[in-house]
Order: sequence, then structure tokens, then C-alpha cells
Amino acid sequence: MYRCLIAVVAAATIAAPALAQVQRPFPQNALRGTITFGQPPVVALNGQVTQLSPGARVRDGNNMVVMTGQLINLKVVVNYTIDASGQVHNVWILRPEEVKMRPWPVTTAQAQAWAFDPAAQTWTKP
Repeated sequence: MYRCLIAVVAAATIAAPALAQVQRPFPQNALRGTITFGQPPVVALNGQVTQLSPGARVRDGNNMVVMTGQLINLKVVVNYTIDASGQVHNVWILRPEEVKMRPWPVTTAQAQAWAFDPAAQTWTKP
């Protein structure tokens, strides 16, 4: 019985760091920016006041959906997408190691000019 318990604890200890290292797959149209959350749906994206779309999703560093009311006054570095009406639609609050992934486009023009490798989640400037 103890051997089984030790095996389970050992497996969990080995797997935990591996799970923490999982790379999130960001879409090619995700841009990098800084967001400050206000009273939902208001946000300041790169210093410009805008709104989250009606179906917006905000994910934390563990990729869990977060209610925007919990984030009021929080300023963080994010990857984000914009919907067809120009509102912020998807937001991923970045972990420190994700912030270090550079270069990452901050404008649509950069995203169109640079090459994206979706498997490696890296951008290359021309």
C-alpha cells in the first residue's frame, strides 16, 4: 500500500513542473500589448480607452477564464485579439516567460510583415 502511495506522489511530483511548462498556443492574429482593466467592459489598451467585445474571454496565466470584474485596476502585459467591430475579443494575461518571447508584433502591420511559426510560437522579422 505504501509503495503505491509513494509511486503516486512521485509521479505527481514529476508531472507538476511539466504541466507548469506547457506552452499556450496563441493565434497568428494575437498582438502584444499592455492592458488596464476598468469597470467592465472598459479597458485601456496601450493607453487608449476601448471596450471588451460582448463575448470577450480573458484568460489568466494558467489559461483559466477570469471574470473581468475581478481584474479592475489591474495593469498587465497581454496577448490579445480584436474582433471585426474593433473591440478586444480574446485576452491572455502573460506569464513572465511568455513576456520574454520576443519579438512579438504590437501592430497589425508588423504581424502582416513578419513570419509566424505556430508550432514554436515564434515570430521572425524580415
